[in-house]
Amino acid sequence: MRLLLISGSTREASTNTAALRTLAALAPPEVDAVVYGGLADLPAFVPGDDDAPPPAVGALRAALAVADAVLFCTPEYAGALPGSFKNLLDWTVGTGDLYGKPAAWINVAAPGRGTGALAELATVLRYVTVETLDAACVSAPVTRDALGPDGLVHDATVRAALTTALHAILNHLAARDLTSPASAQPPPPTTAGS
Repeated sequence: MRLLLISGSTREASTNTAALRTLAALAPPEVDAVVYGGLADLPAFVPGDDDAPPPAVGALRAALAVADAVLFCTPEYAGALPGSFKNLLDWTVGTGDLYGKPAAWINVAAPGRGTGALAELATVLRYVTVETLDAACVSAPVTRDALGPDGLVHDATVRAALTTALHAILNHLAARDLTSPASAQPPPPTTAGS
């Protein structure tokens, strides 16, 4: 299974990115949890450039194409999504890169904060018709002093919340694989005249 973890922050010491890196570290060996690192490289979205996207956009689309699910974690700027993160989402609209993709979010803001960004994210995700995994959407406040020297979050409560999100995604994907036509037994062969 491959999970694409997308932070809405371009700051290297971001608690949002740290939470996603921590979740990736908690993933079992059979799960390839990749933290997307190209947010700052994306050019401004220009409608009509979908047919010949810049290389950074092509890389984003390639990462989304091979992901079984996407997990977002974003800060809030001025009561809404950061512009660079909204720009990333804008690049996925016209080409349907997120259409039907299982997706969830993690909120690491202090209690009662980040709600504007999450509401806007929910609006965009509904518009691009992702399959929102409510059981994997968790709030786990992370302060800057909670980051260890390795850049990961070591707080047990936060790690438990991240593990909850991770398991909810993996359980959803496993259940989906069990019920997909590809996993069903083929029908018995028919004989002539039957």
